[in-house]
Amino acid sequence: MYTFDYDLFLWLNFDGGSVMDALMKCISTPAAWAWLYLLILYLVWRRAGWRGMALFLGVVAAAVGLSDMIAGIFKHTGLLADLWPSFPVRLRPMHTPELQDVIHIVKQGGLYGTVSAHAATMVSLAVPSIAVISRRWFTYMMVVAVVLICYSRIYMAYHFPVDIALGIITGAIAGSAALWLYRLLAPKVVK
Repeated sequence: MYTFDYDLFLWLNFDGGSVMDALMKCISTPAAWAWLYLLILYLVWRRAGWRGMALFLGVVAAAVGLSDMIAGIFKHTGLLADLWPSFPVRLRPMHTPELQDVIHIVKQGGLYGTVSAHAATMVSLAVPSIAVISRRWFTYMMVVAVVLICYSRIYMAYHFPVDIALGIITGAIAGSAALWLYRLLAPKVVK
């Protein structure tokens, strides 16, 4: 089945060689971003103190967890597609029969990938972080990090662009809810 985002996927997915493959694997690994997570906590601590940082950590962890769970429902449950035929689940690009001979696959992954968990979790972290830290340089850095992570998933043939967009929407909703909760509770916690 041909979808409108196949062309964009095929344009973005190419064989960049072993160096590009290794770079994209690294960018796609959550542990590679530990420095960013620590920087976020430090910057929030500087603005809001220990209590504010603890509150921020709690609401952001809930948003990231929720984003990951929502994405997981779509990508790890092919059974739902059997039980409910209209359930929006589709194969990852690497497992799509019509693309088998024309795409570059870096590493094999699971069968389904309708919502990108990488995109969802990173955006659910970025939305409240950007708003709370409120520094232009940090906003640019977070946008670059999100774009790199999202692109790495296309390059590695894990997701179509629409899967990335659905992940961004999921993360934006969860991140906005976390930000709302943080702003609601922060005046009571941060003194």
